[in-house]
Amino acid sequence: MMCNSSYYFVKSENNPTKDPLILWLNGGPGCSGLSALLFEIGPLQLKIAKYNGSLPALELNPNSWTKVANIVFLDSPVGTGFSYSTTSQGSYSTTTTSAQQSCSFIRKWLADHPEFLSNPLYVGGDSFSGLTVPIVTQHISDGIEFGIKPLLNLKGYLLGNALTDGYLEMNSKIPFAYGMGILSNELFESAKKNCGGDYVNVDPSNVQCTNDLDAITLDILGLNYEHILEPLCVFATPKPKEINFSSIIRSPPHTPGFECRNYGYMLSYYWANDDGVRNALKVRKEPRQEWMRCSNDLNYLSDVRSSTSYHVYLSSKRRYRSLMYSGDHDMRIPFLSTQAWIRSLNYSISNEWRKWRVDAHTIGGYTRTYTNNMTFTTIKGGGHTAPEYRPKECFTMVKRWLSYEPL
Repeated sequence: MMCNSSYYFVKSENNPTKDPLILWLNGGPGCSGLSALLFEIGPLQLKIAKYNGSLPALELNPNSWTKVANIVFLDSPVGTGFSYSTTSQGSYSTTTTSAQQSCSFIRKWLADHPEFLSNPLYVGGDSFSGLTVPIVTQHISDGIEFGIKPLLNLKGYLLGNALTDGYLEMNSKIPFAYGMGILSNELFESAKKNCGGDYVNVDPSNVQCTNDLDAITLDILGLNYEHILEPLCVFATPKPKEINFSSIIRSPPHTPGFECRNYGYMLSYYWANDDGVRNALKVRKEPRQEWMRCSNDLNYLSDVRSSTSYHVYLSSKRRYRSLMYSGDHDMRIPFLSTQAWIRSLNYSISNEWRKWRVDAHTIGGYTRTYTNNMTFTTIKGGGHTAPEYRPKECFTMVKRWLSYEPL
């Protein structure tokens, strides 16, 4: 076997024989499914306490998505988490081949676990997996169309702060920063005029535009793009390798401050590399592979620039359900860019923009639905990996959506 996939399967705490099955693909590329399990939507989370050399403790996540769904967290592409290849050829992957491998994986997994074949199947992920998840979903859909066995009960897909169109995501950062009160009105209006609204494809001879962009760069310097209200700490971004913004810092010795959210990421390094934990997870012993929450050692090529055409195919032609959610304080993939690519597809609106509530006192975000079964929603106060920042809001959202209830 050239590729050996690692995964973490958690049964639904409600009714595993009937509840949906979610195949979850993390972003990066190269961020482990274990990260999503421990920091976003899984039943266990690391207890944040000063590291003293002993095994970091776990605690229950009261907002785990496994309360309403079975979830397979997959380490993909090969080289991510505990997944590995036995050949140099197998260690190389692209967005396209990784999607094919993920499709093959879930088809084989369901063949080996036929008791879940009738469960509604969804493919989910966030961030960079915005390029991968739609392709995986289309491969599964094509397999159903061609009668490939076993036949999967595919119902749709869901994505959070998903990389979809690199140009739109880059170009939306300045309007986002202005809307969040980071840029002055004068500077924003000057840049919009001098750059013609295009802050990506800039003519270097357009000095007025480049001067405005230099001033904007100074204003946003020091922000945590993952959540603009949180401090920028040592390797503070959960997935800093994404979209070529910076190289990821792989592991200690650098230690974030205890007050930083990413202190937990450091704890996960020590937890997942503990021999007892690895034995419990049934990780192979030889050759020993160091676990990284997000790896920068992948032999990987991103060969897909935009996934919008896959959304058109899945939502308009196949009519699968889809949920696009955006933490509204994420500057990495601003909610404005998600709204922009959805708007570019000219979908008809079935339910106009409205707020939705977690409870009588809490607004969870704002949502709009389309006639092709797509739902868009913001997560109020959420960051790049929204469930990590607003777990209760995101759990309420997914519970309602999976139950076909309005948000």
